[in-house]
Amino acid sequence: MALTKIAIIEKISEEIDQSPPEAKDTIEHLLEIMKSILASGEDIMISGFGKFQVNEKAPRKGRNPDTGEDMILDGRRTVTFKCAGMLRDKINGEMD
Repeated sequence: MALTKIAIIEKISEEIDQSPPEAKDTIEHLLEIMKSILASGEDIMISGFGKFQVNEKAPRKGRNPDTGEDMILDGRRTVTFKCAGMLRDKINGEMD
């Protein structure tokens, strides 16, 4: 099961003795900053955690599944995440 935003807020509230509304505001502000930066096309690198990278996808050939008709799909931007070596090591149990 995935960790939800509510669970993160509860965890922050417990671990740093911050009220749940304060923890929620902190998380909401952080996420809004990250969304704004990514929407502007910039990458986000968090040392020891990883990098959120904006990628440009070119227009491509596709097919309408209902009609089978060929069509050109518009280009778009996507976000990928590449974890830092420290995080990868921790995930794989290589760090204590």
